Amino acid sequence: MNVIDELGILALSTRLQRLSEQLRKDGALLYKTYEIDFEPKWFPVIYTLHHKQPLGVVELATEIGYTHPSTISLLKELEKQKLIRSKKDKKDERKRLVQLTAKGEELIAKMQPVWQLMTRILSEVTDTENNLLKAITEAEEKLKQQSFIQRALQAAASN
Repeated sequence: MNVIDELGILALSTRLQRLSEQLRKDGALLYKTYEIDFEPKWFPVIYTLHHKQPLGVVELATEIGYTHPSTISLLKELEKQKLIRSKKDKKDERKRLVQLTAKGEELIAKMQPVWQLMTRILSEVTDTENNLLKAITEAEEKLKQQSFIQRALQAAASN
């Protein structure tokens, strides 16, 4: 056992990041195995646009839970790959609407069997005594009610 594992709860963020990196790396290898040119970091945007499009940049950022700058960065990469395109909203000239291109739609068709496989494998991995996905959902809900920093400052003030 390494120091990070021994730390327990104090290293929660580090361990979640480590798990996330492992899943992203393996996801990228799986896409490559199926000869799909796709970066796992693009997934939230591509999948969301597959289900809801067109979307404004702000709506997309809200939908995937990313900051506006992070979303813009991903959109630039996806536009460069010609997987998405944007156009001005006819109702509001300041607003850009984002949607998949034909190439993006073709990519999704290729990825759907891989997504089904990923869903099956991730279900196996997270189907533990404490069910990781359920635990993450519960933790996210608690943090929506009161953030980590709010809880820490409140706890420090009451000491």
